[in-house]
Amino acid sequence: MKFHCAFDIPALQSPIGHRDHTLMIGSCFTENMGEKLAKHLFHVLENPNGVLFNPVSVAEALHQYIDAPIYTKSDLFYYNEAWHSWKHHSRFSGTTPEEALSKINGSTAEAHLFIKKASHLFITLGSAWVYQLTEQADGYAPNFVAANNHKAPANWFAKKLLTPLDITSLYEPLIQKLRQVNHSLQIIYTISPVRHVREGMVENNRSKAALIQAVHSLVDTDANSYYFPAYEIVIDDLRDYRFYSEDMVHPNYHATEYVWEKFLQACTTPETKNIIKEVAAINLAVTHKPFFVHSNQHQQFLQKTQQKMEALSAQFPFLDFSKHLALLKTQMLP
Repeated sequence: MKFHCAFDIPALQSPIGHRDHTLMIGSCFTENMGEKLAKHLFHVLENPNGVLFNPVSVAEALHQYIDAPIYTKSDLFYYNEAWHSWKHHSRFSGTTPEEALSKINGSTAEAHLFIKKASHLFITLGSAWVYQLTEQADGYAPNFVAANNHKAPANWFAKKLLTPLDITSLYEPLIQKLRQVNHSLQIIYTISPVRHVREGMVENNRSKAALIQAVHSLVDTDANSYYFPAYEIVIDDLRDYRFYSEDMVHPNYHATEYVWEKFLQACTTPETKNIIKEVAAINLAVTHKPFFVHSNQHQQFLQKTQQKMEALSAQFPFLDFSKHLALLKTQMLP
């Protein structure tokens, strides 16, 4: 008896490996996957503007990484005792303009260098609903889409649902521009399985439908693009609220792990999967908390773990265990 509807996922044309560099941008689901990749020692740059949900803000951020503009105080606004950017998440805000600009410009410069050498671009779109600034908002400009509301008053925003054509019209010239700076870049699209129920359940489904239609249109016309069905895995394969957190909106740990396993099957090579297993074992060893740190038994365990890291580094020089070794040495006796 079958209790879920699994389906085949086409393999990624150019699988992601530990030698590659992957730029990840989009919703909080991007951060979940990016965190797992980084934990297993992939070269990842994750959300240089912070979490972005809508296609407009994602596209604008990618243009920004290519062009590398310098943000100034005129690009910020002051609200609730902090300086913010409408194009960035609140983690880029600051109590002074200088603090915010330092974080924004530093992240943009890093992304500008990274996108030129990236092998893969991972785009996760969360919602086709956009919030445009109204004349009541600080920093108002006609048709300006806010990436983050920074808890500003509701009358500062007007809601609009993008059509599939709106989205493809944004991304077709963007893809051409990306190819000019990095002709071999492979683009991986996903739709976030996180429900945006604040819009309403029907409105959320309208939004997801627009995103799915637009993304498939883009993939169909670009040979170096790929769709990973994270949305369908959660909604159609798992299809059960036991795979959601208590808010009934976000996929829980078990769902995320299942999607991660499906991602590894479709988007990585057997060598990469074996390396992941080795790194996962080292992660577990490094985070192990013994009762007696200075016991001979634990010190021997630490030495064996260090030797295993050194052996893997010799076999795979592209693996960076520097953070693991630093953590290990905090427990080792001199």
